[in-house]
Amino acid sequence: MSNRRSFLAQTLLGLVAFPALGKSVRKPIVISTWDSGIPVNEAAFEVLKHPEGKAIDAVEQGARFIEDQVNCCVGLGGNPDRDGFVTLDASIMDHQMNCGGVAFLEDIKHPISVARKVMETTPHVFLVGEGARDFALKNGFTPEPKVLSDDAKRAYEEWLKKSEYKPVKNIELEQNKALQKGNGPFAPQRFEDGSFNHDTMGLVALDNAGNLSGACTTSGMGFKLRGRVGDSPIIGAGLYVDNEVGAVTSSGQGEEVIRIAGSFLVTEFMRQGKSPETACRLAVERLVKINPKKARDFQVGFIALNKAGEYGAYAVNPGFVYSVTTSPGNGKVYPSKSYFK
Repeated sequence: MSNRRSFLAQTLLGLVAFPALGKSVRKPIVISTWDSGIPVNEAAFEVLKHPEGKAIDAVEQGARFIEDQVNCCVGLGGNPDRDGFVTLDASIMDHQMNCGGVAFLEDIKHPISVARKVMETTPHVFLVGEGARDFALKNGFTPEPKVLSDDAKRAYEEWLKKSEYKPVKNIELEQNKALQKGNGPFAPQRFEDGSFNHDTMGLVALDNAGNLSGACTTSGMGFKLRGRVGDSPIIGAGLYVDNEVGAVTSSGQGEEVIRIAGSFLVTEFMRQGKSPETACRLAVERLVKINPKKARDFQVGFIALNKAGEYGAYAVNPGFVYSVTTSPGNGKVYPSKSYFK
């Protein structure tokens, strides 16, 4: 009887033995990118606080929460592309390798739910552009007005003044001239406040049943070339889940993450027995090695959660933070270690 009480007590604390790994499993748990992940994690825990709550439902709810906010880099309130249109990307993946993604999606409020619908009701993984929008409309999603948020409108108008951009044919031919002037019609590496231009909301979760899932959602790089897609909706780049090993997501300059299939790479390092933080560090080192000089001017950060409930992060440059929540109301923000100091 005492052993039974001990087991029940550990279960209530979220700590149970996980024989396959020989470690204690802390569950449920949600980790997410950036300090804005605290309320995102809280939304996810509205699902996970119930014993039967599933990680896949939790990450979708967390992503939907931030898609409802006015945010520079997520949802319809985010910064537009260089032609003034907000386009959204998202992906989702569950514990059975089911996955879905959408990209270049316009005027649909919850791309993460469209991605899940792709995952659950089609034989496909990835829908883009008008096809993704048509699919959303046919599945009950309603279009929103194509109006920029006040914050996005101000930021876009300021960018237009400095870039002198006008959507004309073959504008790329003016690239060198624009770069010589120190600005140009291309997405800036940093915003006016000095922060990197690429925030994304990625979150991964481990539920009471010991299953992992993840989600990633973004409006992409502000003032990007129209049609640009980053890593966020690409399975294996911005998000990857392997229920035997762990779950990983990223935030940062998506092009760089895509080059190394970043989230998949971190997962594979964990498969080799590396801790989540070490796995993230090894992926960042792989990325920096491509071009160390260039790497000083962009940000990429990975967060990882393994099957044992251990978590960690690592970034290219200082400033990346992530949020961890293990029960309702106890979310904490942690600074990530970085390659450059």
